[in-house]
Amino acid sequence: MRQGLYTLVTAAFMALSFATFAKAGTWIDVDELRASTDAVIVDARRQQDYVAGHIPGAVNAPWQSLSDMSGKPGDPNWGVVLAPEQLAQAIGRLGIANDSRVVVYSASPSGWGEDGRVAWTLMQAGVSNLAILDGGIDAWTASGGELSTSAVPPQPVTFEIASADLSLTANKDDVQAAIGSAKIIDARTPEEYAGAQNLGEARGGHLPGAINIPWTRVFDEQGQLLEAADLRARMEEAGIGRDDEIIAYCTAGIRSAHLALALREAGFSKARNYDASFHEWAGDSRLPLE
Repeated sequence: MRQGLYTLVTAAFMALSFATFAKAGTWIDVDELRASTDAVIVDARRQQDYVAGHIPGAVNAPWQSLSDMSGKPGDPNWGVVLAPEQLAQAIGRLGIANDSRVVVYSASPSGWGEDGRVAWTLMQAGVSNLAILDGGIDAWTASGGELSTSAVPPQPVTFEIASADLSLTANKDDVQAAIGSAKIIDARTPEEYAGAQNLGEARGGHLPGAINIPWTRVFDEQGQLLEAADLRARMEEAGIGRDDEIIAYCTAGIRSAHLALALREAGFSKARNYDASFHEWAGDSRLPLE
């Protein structure tokens, strides 16, 4: 999405550190990734996809590896981010230290937005020098990038969470309190919004008053993140303003995490992700659905 701007920079700019790139925003392009030779590259896809071919040097970290997967979908706390101590250990096992430069990618938009979920989780933990590869692995291969089938064993380091950034997240109580005042965005497909139960949901439908904006609406025709002005215009058409309190959800908080980060990238600073999402909401028969 930033190729036009990128072609204007000089070769000297290419030599700048990844830290400089990160100041421009959360999403970076393939050329910026290639210039970030000391970054920890995180492949957020499933293990079988990682094994089939990944960006050379990348470590594998599916969203589940940073989440509490105890029980089954719909159980209390299933699929939410790990508690701080456990999360810090899981991040450290990936070779990510507090001062590490990190780039996350997946197969967005053809996947599930796992890059957004993993990046969103790392942000909560305090990883500040963080970026998402715009266009994901497809952009990498389209640019001539080779893939590796050799698994990369992470080199564990110490990672500490001083204070989790909870401004990025919402729980069930937050959502209940926000209905009627905040903008609740359903990031699923129109079919799911209308009641389809394709992923083991206990009930079908959507949260009261939720606006259906599928998470893939943040991409252009090339599969890259829309320019901020275009994304803002698209949200405004749906009645979403930059000053609104926003809570996004999907089935398990994956697609909605990506959507929430994309909105923040475009200036929607109050966008949050409900990570327990529809699995939890539908699993509680006391909660209303439309």
